Amino acid sequence: MWHFNARYCTIMVIHLDCFRKRIQFRFKKIREKIYFPVALILFYFIMPNPVLGNEEKRIQTELILASSGDTIRLNDGVIPILGTLSLEGKSNIVIKGNGIDQTIISFKEQIEGAQGLSIVNCKNIVLEDFTVLDTKGDAVKTQFVDGITFRRVKARWSGGPSEENGAYGLYPVQCKNVLIEFCVATGASDAGIYVGQSENIIVRYSEAYHNVAGIEIENSIQADVYGNNSYENTGGILVFDLPGLVKKSGGNIRVYENNIIENNFENFAPPGNIVGKVPSGTGIMIMATKEVEIFDNLIINNKTAGTAVVSYYITKEPINDPSYNPYTSSVFIHNNIYKKEPQIPTLKHEIGELLFLRFGRNVPDIIYDGMLDPKLLSEDGKILYNKRLCIQNNKNAEYLNLDIKNNFDTWYKPIIAPFNTNIVECDCRLNPIKKTVLLTKN
Repeated sequence: MWHFNARYCTIMVIHLDCFRKRIQFRFKKIREKIYFPVALILFYFIMPNPVLGNEEKRIQTELILASSGDTIRLNDGVIPILGTLSLEGKSNIVIKGNGIDQTIISFKEQIEGAQGLSIVNCKNIVLEDFTVLDTKGDAVKTQFVDGITFRRVKARWSGGPSEENGAYGLYPVQCKNVLIEFCVATGASDAGIYVGQSENIIVRYSEAYHNVAGIEIENSIQADVYGNNSYENTGGILVFDLPGLVKKSGGNIRVYENNIIENNFENFAPPGNIVGKVPSGTGIMIMATKEVEIFDNLIINNKTAGTAVVSYYITKEPINDPSYNPYTSSVFIHNNIYKKEPQIPTLKHEIGELLFLRFGRNVPDIIYDGMLDPKLLSEDGKILYNKRLCIQNNKNAEYLNLDIKNNFDTWYKPIIAPFNTNIVECDCRLNPIKKTVLLTKN
């Protein structure tokens, strides 16, 4: 009897809280001047759509009461939601709609919370066949989840790209065994598909466009990113390690068989966001990380850099994390196809201005900042062989080493410096990175 009463009370609390949100939202200008019973009558008998929110109440109730093995079904149509939907401390749950464009969870009138769907401290969660639309913050955030699958899930902001949009579309952070497949992300003011501080990751067969970063892997270990279409973003695919995070470094990342096309969208990240440093026209950017293999990609018409390999120093941001390594090492770029029509690189970034000044409309495809980790130098001052940047067997790839340590110590030196464009200095081969294998059933 006590168990039944607890469930009943939980349901009633959810329903009353959702009803309270709607009363506050619809009557926020007059709620201090009328009695609650009057508001109740107005809400049910005068205001349009009197059943608005029944589906939200049902979904949140099922999320709270879900047991292992349950499937929570989302109905067809546009489902208006006013507050963050949350799932916490659950295992073996499926949240499933009826199709990526058939089930649309809309947060356009969201008044409480930042995320659309928040999943925390869970195991083996599957999200399938729905769209999350117009959240105030991140569309779908999962944290501390072991075994999270995003399958045919779309994150979208209907007003188009804007710094007012949420930062992240699909956003697993501090997770293990992450699978993102057949998904779509568009309009994020940071990254459309972002995986941060996580382990064992596969991002495949997905589409990202009109984001600042299409796909980003940050401070994460063992990731395969393949078969994706990343186009018309500011940067197509980013692999970063950043300072000041719980997980200090990433590595063992493979980026392959992707189409990375015309990522020339103007950067619309909010001020102060590190992704705001990414130049418009960046295909792939590898920054301050290690053990990255880039191969068999089609990299087309990214106006500033088809592939950039840089240290954190390129950002000119201070480093206050003593355990952070700002250098990039052990990067192997091979068997990619580069194509680019003559075009002007971005002129809204110092690097773009320099590239235009030195190369006009024919900027090299692979750009390296030349910063070597002093800890990885041999006695003769050369980088250890297995820590090098290696470039082999790419089609139509021209190379540039900026050597920023030696060529950027005065304001005028980059204008006259004899930059090395001889790709032979990177003619080497690194061992292949092992395939990512997920350790949970996704």
